[in-house]
Amino acid sequence: MTPTAAALEFSTTLTSSPVSPERRSEILANPGFGTNFTDHMVTASWTPDGWHDAGLRPYAPLALDPATAVFHYAQAIFEGLKAYRHADGSIWTFRPEANGERMQRSAHRMALPSLPADSFVEAVDLLVRADADWVPSGGETSLYLRPFMFASEVFLGVRPAKQVTFCVIASPAGAYFSSGVKPVDIWLSSEYTRAAPGGTGAAKCAGNYAASLIAQQEAIEHGCDQVCFLDAVEGKWVEELGGMNLYFVHANGSIVTPELTGTILEGITRDSIHALAADRGYKVDERRFSIDEWREGVASGDITEVFACGTAAVVTPLGRLAWQGGELSMGAEPGPVTSELRAALLDVQYGRADDPHGWMHRVA
Repeated sequence: MTPTAAALEFSTTLTSSPVSPERRSEILANPGFGTNFTDHMVTASWTPDGWHDAGLRPYAPLALDPATAVFHYAQAIFEGLKAYRHADGSIWTFRPEANGERMQRSAHRMALPSLPADSFVEAVDLLVRADADWVPSGGETSLYLRPFMFASEVFLGVRPAKQVTFCVIASPAGAYFSSGVKPVDIWLSSEYTRAAPGGTGAAKCAGNYAASLIAQQEAIEHGCDQVCFLDAVEGKWVEELGGMNLYFVHANGSIVTPELTGTILEGITRDSIHALAADRGYKVDERRFSIDEWREGVASGDITEVFACGTAAVVTPLGRLAWQGGELSMGAEPGPVTSELRAALLDVQYGRADDPHGWMHRVA
């Protein structure tokens, strides 16, 4: 572990065989999500003497030995953020330093080395500038950026790896809701939990997502889009969805989001929504929130809207909550507060509104 480290120095090696402009235009016309990747990537290696071999290089497969530690012990973390093309053609990222700081916290929990936050931002900037032509324009399109770090040492002993790889790749992304924002259906998991006290719930580590997939599969089998997890101790406190944080809008205009207890991922979109809501005069409470309060609040009309938020979908209204033996409806259309906050965040990200919090970072 290296709690602090000097900033990395990045080299640059450009690809000799980029994707043709015609093929790139074809991809950008209908990018989807996470299926096409840009011409370059950024990588760096860590050993106990520090970070080295940092640089931009052509996108290519990674050659890994079957005994590489990450395959066996899942010592891996990642981040997700986007680059946005504004109307004047400039390219910006949203709060990249917050992603870099969260990666440091995840690395600490997973016994991985600390990458300086400024080097994290520089790595992202380097890739976006090199592949600027891959940043789409129009609608809610963006360039999705995936920084990740994993144990790359070839060793089968159970201990923190002494060789680690950091990498950033990028993929053009279309609008999450291609045909308009529609409320999604949520399955309440009663058998599975996402995280437990003392576990890795607050870290953005690969294993958390692997453990959530069976519950996600169960949700799909019950006709739902996503899964909601309750706490692991009492099975009554709402925590988060498989990959998004939750907000509950009350009839009196107040908004509640489950408090961070160490078992919930500290979402950057979550934090941003909190600030935007406060800017607009909403009272936002962070506290424990039970499943009974959710059910009873919707039934009585005290809870008027429920939405989730995250990098990929931004803000997603919830339409139905289903569980073994019951369900409740929260509306067939996005509510006014959900729509207001979603528009406010997107307007900042795409440069259509002022940025009073200084969240946007100009890249190119």
